[in-house]
Order: sequence, then C-alpha cells, then structure tokens
Amino acid sequence: MTLKLIRVTTVAISMNIIMRGQLSFMSQHFETIGVTTYDPKHFSECQKREQIRMHKIEMVRTISFLKDIKALWKLYRFFMTENPDIVHSHTPKAGLLSMVAAWLARVPIRLHTVAGMPLTEAKGLRKRILSFTEKLTYACSNLIYPNSYGLLQIIKENEFCRVNKLKVIANGGSNGVDTEYFRKDYAGNPFAAKQKIRDELGIESSAVVFSFIGRIASEKGIAELVTAFRRLRDKTSVGIKLILIGPFEETYGVLDKSDKEIIISDTDIMALGRFDDVRPYLLASDVYTFPSYREGFPNSVLEAGAMSLPCIVTDINGCNEIIEDEVNGLVVPVKDEGSLYQAMARLMKSAEEREYFSKNSRTVIEQKFRNEVVWQGILNEYEGLLSK
Repeated sequence: MTLKLIRVTTVAISMNIIMRGQLSFMSQHFETIGVTTYDPKHFSECQKREQIRMHKIEMVRTISFLKDIKALWKLYRFFMTENPDIVHSHTPKAGLLSMVAAWLARVPIRLHTVAGMPLTEAKGLRKRILSFTEKLTYACSNLIYPNSYGLLQIIKENEFCRVNKLKVIANGGSNGVDTEYFRKDYAGNPFAAKQKIRDELGIESSAVVFSFIGRIASEKGIAELVTAFRRLRDKTSVGIKLILIGPFEETYGVLDKSDKEIIISDTDIMALGRFDDVRPYLLASDVYTFPSYREGFPNSVLEAGAMSLPCIVTDINGCNEIIEDEVNGLVVPVKDEGSLYQAMARLMKSAEEREYFSKNSRTVIEQKFRNEVVWQGILNEYEGLLSK
C-alpha cells in the first residue's frame, strides 16, 4: 500500500518556491499532495512542475477569525477524507491550522517546519498572540523542525515545547539550493555573461556592484543598507552601484517614506522589482549584502553563495550558519549601519579579499546545503518515524 504524505503552506508562492523539486522527489516514495491557497500562477506552476496532486484551501497570513475557522474546518474534512500517514506544514498560519486539524483528524505523524519567527520583532498584544499560536502549533505536532540552529535556540529559550520535540534536519534549511541551477557559469562564459547583463543595466565594467534580494522592507535592514551604501558612494572615487531585487513591502515592515523616496530617486540604486530568475543580477554583482533583522534560513544567501559571491550578512540565525566570518564572507551586528559600512568599504577596496571569499563560497554550499542533502535528511526522518 502506498503511503500518503500531505504538505501544507499558507499561500501557493511559498509551496512553489520553498519546495521546488522536493515534492517531486518525495512523490517517488509517497503519494504526495500539496495543500495551499489557490492562485493561478504559482498553484498551477507547482502542480505542473512537481507532478503531484494539488488541493486548494484558502488561508490568510493575517489574523482573521472567520476565515481561519473556515480553513480549519476544510483542512479537517480533507484530512479525514484522505487519511494521510504524514501531514507536514510550513509557514506560520498553515502550521497552526493544519497541525490542529491533523490532531483532530488523528493523523499519526504531524510535523511542522519553522522557517522564521515574526514574534521576535513583534511587541505587546501581537507578540502575546503569536507566542500563543506557536505553542498551540507545537502542542499539536509530533515533531518541530527549526530550519536553523539559531531558531532552535530561540524556541528553547521561549519554552514553546519540550526539547525532545525539536530537531534541525541535515545542516539546516528547508529545501537547500539547486547548485546546478545556481552557478556562475550557468550562461556559459561567466565573464562575458556578466558584462552582457551589466551593459543591459547600464553599469560600467569597472564598478563594484552590491546586491540584495528580498522584500524591500524595514526588517530586512534596507534603511541601514541604503545609508551605508550612500555614505560609501560619497566617500570614494570608485564607481559603485546597489541592485535591489524584490517588491516594496506594503503590509508589515513598510519602509519610511523618506527611505523609499531615496531608493527611487538615487541613480546609483537600482530597485528593479521582483524576478523569478535572479541569477543574472547575482552574476552582475561583486558582493551580496543581506543585513536582515531576523530570518529562518535565507534562500537568497544560499543562492548567492552557490553563485560564488562573497556575502555580507548580519549576525542572526541562518545567516551566521551559512556564512562563516572571514571564510566565505563577513558577519556584522544587526541594525549596525556603521559596521555594515565598514564591511562594504573593505570589500569594495579589496578585489583580493572578494576573490578569496568567492572561492570558498560555492565550496561551503556544495558540501552542506545542496538540495539533495536536505531532501534526503527529510526522507530519512519520514522513514524513521514510519518505522516506529
């Protein structure tokens, strides 16, 4: 009899991106079903690429009592109908609703991956509500998989669940990175391809280019990054550019109006929007910068490392597990514009250091964070739990 696995995310874009390739891999061992909110692009794209059955249940990221109760009921009914052996959730709202529903439906193996914790930056009532929902999610789960050791420590410190419920799979991460897709020679000769994309963007070949990929939001350290970049630009005769790839946040962590106006008006800052394929912009870069305040296990840092870029990251969980200070990049304190400026200035001035970190970057990713390493670790977990 084929065993049945259901994977759940709040929205389809998360499933499409977080579990790229992993669902297809798991379908070789289980009847695999994806459950998420429908959207015409990501839901269909995920279904087609991964070749699995998809089921739509509307869930919302924000707190909405009526919508949440409706989604909980639909999840419960679906689990009762499908009778899965394993339900494994990602993202906070999907974790809460699917773990409660799976517990009510008596699903034997209930697993939740923690890939970030918004409550670390929350305050007051919102923080108390988020703490309660974390505890409820964990109480209904058999095991909790923080996707970094830093997150595991935060969960321990907050006493959200028993320590024996916690485990980091492989070396961390939710999906790893496709090192055959993310490589600097993906388009042939990397030097020619780099110059081609720079020509298209109007960036001179001699410029030192810093880049960032993610939501253009305050909690991503964008204000500090923009301030450090402009300070560096104004103090050097070397041509430098900053490429920002991602959408401006419009809900949580919205940038101050003045910061957004600076980004839009400064001709040396290129806010290009969101792209499905970020490789050209990483290839055009010399240094990847990621000064976030909090993360689970940042995919963009994995991707930049796989593309052999030296990285400057903040000393937070996930980032400081991918980047080892002075080995494949530099680690700076959180919310410290001065330290970020110094790190950017150092790598701007030294092509030799950039080359040294670059050589180490891909090696670290290949050894510890390839897709296959993470996938096999998750499969081993499933098989071990089922054997019990």
